[in-house]
Amino acid sequence: MKKVLLLIDYSTEFSRRLLKGLIDYTKENGEWTFYRMPMYYKTLLGETGIYNWAKQWKANAIIAQWELGKFDIFKDLKIPVFLQNYKEKNDCFSYITGDYTGTGRLAARFFIQRGYKNFAFCGHKGFRWSIERAEGYQREIEKSGGNYYYFESEGINEIQWSKSHVELKKWLHLLPKPIALFACDDNFAIQISEICKMNKISIPQEISLLGVDNDELICNLSEPTISSIVLNIEKGGYEIGRRIDQVILNNKNESFNISIDPLYLELRNSTEKYSITNKYIREVINYIENNFRNDCNTKSLTDLVPLSRRSLETKFKEEIGTSVYQFILDRRIEYFANLLISTDKDVCEIAIEAGFNTCKNASRFFKKAKGCTPLEFRKKQNKSNEKTGLS
Repeated sequence: MKKVLLLIDYSTEFSRRLLKGLIDYTKENGEWTFYRMPMYYKTLLGETGIYNWAKQWKANAIIAQWELGKFDIFKDLKIPVFLQNYKEKNDCFSYITGDYTGTGRLAARFFIQRGYKNFAFCGHKGFRWSIERAEGYQREIEKSGGNYYYFESEGINEIQWSKSHVELKKWLHLLPKPIALFACDDNFAIQISEICKMNKISIPQEISLLGVDNDELICNLSEPTISSIVLNIEKGGYEIGRRIDQVILNNKNESFNISIDPLYLELRNSTEKYSITNKYIREVINYIENNFRNDCNTKSLTDLVPLSRRSLETKFKEEIGTSVYQFILDRRIEYFANLLISTDKDVCEIAIEAGFNTCKNASRFFKKAKGCTPLEFRKKQNKSNEKTGLS
């Protein structure tokens, strides 16, 4: 019987999905038991009290959020300790981490492709995952020549609300509009959404808002609903179970990181708008978004607006930074990728549904864009196949 002590916040979508992946592993691999220790025990018992309880219970592993205080005492237990939401690292422990800079780059590329010139980031002060997301976002923006604005604060809870919301409100008002705003996670995104609503700042017309974690309750509770970056969280939880099993089997406690990487963007109403000044290009973009899976090409688009083919191509590239052809192709590839992850449909069936003429062409374009074939992409990232990838 493997015993795991859990000291994490169950109210967040991230933690619940992490535990779901862990439980999926335990159902397939022997007998496991969990002890859920409420978060307030950190204050009630302190480090020593929790250490003594874990030792007395003979825990085989600990998964904990430990934002404050010292955790060094737990290395004496000589068991795997996984830390989530940490501020500082210690080589004695393992960490739930991820491609944070890659998540920032993904957000920036999404907004850049939509024609924005002004970009903002709202972060959680002092946390590595927030800092690295901001760094990846900023670097990509600087490459494109965009303007970057940054704000960070502690978590905005009921006690901190009065002071923090005044500072955040002032910052949001001062930002140039329209602007693309990337929040470090969905909790910060919904705070921004609420402040904008109270202060008559329009989303997405003035601020296009994107979060991280795809907490469906939070994202759909907001008005407008919030777009968010989906992370491969269940896979991380499954991998934690596998690593714990290995450590117990080999009787050798070594620290390592569990990486939880971005998968794709779940688009909702908060990012509906493109930042485009030319009304004809705006009309073309809206048409492409609704028809890219059909016979959509430059020739058919010239029938929509009073522009020649050459003029359309020139003005489109000025506004979006890419050709009409590449824009349509990118829409099809992203749609293709999302269906690979979210469905079990045949690859060729998905290719035709995404607007490609043949499966062969779709695979060629997909590999060029993603660096792997559609089947390889599905094997690595589709939730229905993620356990096979860990075996």
